Amino acid sequence: MAHSSTVENYLKEVYLGVSRLPPGEPLLPMGQLAVALRVAPGTATTMVKALAESGLVEYEPYNGVRLTAAGTKLAATVLRRHRLVELFLVQVMGMRWDEVHDDAEHLEHVVSDRLLDRIDEMLGHPGTDPHGDPIPGKEGTILERHLETLLTCPVATPVVVARVTDQDPAFLRFVERNGLKPGELVEVEARDEDADAVRLRGRGDTSITIGARAASKLLVDIR
Repeated sequence: MAHSSTVENYLKEVYLGVSRLPPGEPLLPMGQLAVALRVAPGTATTMVKALAESGLVEYEPYNGVRLTAAGTKLAATVLRRHRLVELFLVQVMGMRWDEVHDDAEHLEHVVSDRLLDRIDEMLGHPGTDPHGDPIPGKEGTILERHLETLLTCPVATPVVVARVTDQDPAFLRFVERNGLKPGELVEVEARDEDADAVRLRGRGDTSITIGARAASKLLVDIR
């Protein structure tokens, strides 16, 4: 059954929003969903009620929303399209990783399953997109690994940047300039809580300092 791009966008944002919530908080507040979709709270509530009637979400007035199993599968399908398209645009079309998001937002609603399977095969069935986000499987399964951030990982321990959670183009360019793209080996030398700063040793044994907020957006694997 085909779904509109609006439905797909709502389900995707509910999935992403819930995934960012602290442990033990299963419901995404409606205000957060409205902000993510750039719509009025009333508009978001009306749409979510319609999605609940379709069996794609569970809505609790004054508390929030979460996906049903059917909604989760559809959201994963949209994320699969988006992330495979982003990787295709970077690896095959030669676009920069900080400029593919908007194009993928449009293409995720129109690319056919047949074309997507061909893209997946051409890219070698990748597990992550250019930003390190996991690419869901064909059946809608998403392998979410537990990753630390540069604020929580051990000090003086080599780690590999695995994922960048903020895909604002300016932030991605900052990450690239400082050698912090996924796959880069870094080590936290020190954290200064008073200055909200993290000192890192990175590529070429160089030392750089980034803010705590930036450090929280960089997920790492401990080697």
